[in-house]
Amino acid sequence: MPSPSAEDTSVQQQERPVVRPTDQDEVAAAGSELFGGRVGRWARLGEGPLTPVRVVALTMIGMFALGMVQKIPCYEWAWFRGATSQYTHACYSDIPHLFLGRGFADGLIPYFDRLSGDMQYLEYPVLTGVFMQIASWLTLTPDSDPIQQREQMYWMVNAGMLMICAVIIAVCTARTHRRRPWDGLLVALAPAFALTATINWDLLAVALTAAAMLMWSRSRVLAFGILIGLATAAKLYPVLLLGPLLVLCWRAGRWREYGTALLGAATAWLVVNLPVMLYAPEGWRKFYTFSQERPIDFGSFWLIITQRTGKPIDVETVNTASVVLMVVFCAGIAGLALTAARRPRFAQLAFLVVAAFILTNKVYSPQYVLWLIPLAVLARPRWRDFLIWQACEVMYFLGIWFYLAYTSGGDKHQGLPQEGYQLAIALHLLGTLYLCALVVRDILLPEKDPVRRDGADDPSGGVLDGSPDAFVPAPGAGASGQHQARTATETRVEWGAARER
Repeated sequence: MPSPSAEDTSVQQQERPVVRPTDQDEVAAAGSELFGGRVGRWARLGEGPLTPVRVVALTMIGMFALGMVQKIPCYEWAWFRGATSQYTHACYSDIPHLFLGRGFADGLIPYFDRLSGDMQYLEYPVLTGVFMQIASWLTLTPDSDPIQQREQMYWMVNAGMLMICAVIIAVCTARTHRRRPWDGLLVALAPAFALTATINWDLLAVALTAAAMLMWSRSRVLAFGILIGLATAAKLYPVLLLGPLLVLCWRAGRWREYGTALLGAATAWLVVNLPVMLYAPEGWRKFYTFSQERPIDFGSFWLIITQRTGKPIDVETVNTASVVLMVVFCAGIAGLALTAARRPRFAQLAFLVVAAFILTNKVYSPQYVLWLIPLAVLARPRWRDFLIWQACEVMYFLGIWFYLAYTSGGDKHQGLPQEGYQLAIALHLLGTLYLCALVVRDILLPEKDPVRRDGADDPSGGVLDGSPDAFVPAPGAGASGQHQARTATETRVEWGAARER
């Protein structure tokens, strides 16, 4: 049967309306009652000043501000008066502590200047170090001011820069699926996002990754590669997205596009890292050596094992076991991608591979949930399942701080004991596995996939969307490519257009 022409496909796509979550999602419909109920049949969406993308951006700003308000007890005094108070108020942040602890208050240059104490060099990737350094330059309080005021201002400057990253994440997620801009509200309203946004600098890498996903959805292959390379220069996890993309491009026969993306990623990463590698090699290596030498830490199932058995596990053993488990998970994801009757969507596999990394890692800091939120929204935009997962993450967020309050409070033991913290870790693991199981089910049963329910193939797939399979190892597979061809007019990137195209 012949494929539809580009002209026919363009007409079909223009006729498709914007997806209204209140028409398809019972939780979204129930929540809409707070704002007047479901969208009416004759409502003219996408017109006027409050377009979906602008609503998403404003909502993100509001939620980010609420997250900053939640940190007020720490901002005013708890960061500076012992350790326990910042845990009992659940408002801890690395940012003010590292202003002094990593030499920014003293004008030291990351990676080049040696630090005093146990950490000899900054233990973050280069682009994150650049972000931290820029924030320190923008912290305009005089050196003569008390260190508390300077740390407060440093956190405030970082919060402003991270808010820009948060808006970019929300807007890019809303724009990635052209016909589903309202899915961006899932990111903007995610409670774990607001609570963890200013703990560390992860939002920089998340923003670059979200922008990369948008570029790929618009078939801007080189731009995607460059952004993934920059994101990897800020945090290691974005490089994992190149794995599922390799499998999908293999199945679709899109080797040229994958090669372009890989070249762009490698070049961008080298441009950022090479100067530091050459002129400060010891400082540059610190992030990688620290990651290898770091013992079992908070949030991982490895910690539950050691606490329950009372037997420590050697760091090298954990490193090896984590890599083996990650390889096994990735092999399973690749097998799923190659054998599924219909080629999976890029966002689905991207979510699964990052989730596998989080589940097998020897540490899970509470802000790592930020890595998954945009990918989860693109992989499975269903309010009920998303909120179940978010509830588990909020419980973990509270669990880790109350556990630290319990262990740092001396004989008072105010907080959560060890058994309670293990339950919080288990909730985080089960919540993530629950969402992974639903995504796998959507891959095996595409009719369950909310994104494909209207006949779409892979709205975030770019050159993969509607592309026929060139390699199908499993009998009965290969039904993914007979949908719709991409059109040349769809390669335009729109950051806040008033109408969906």
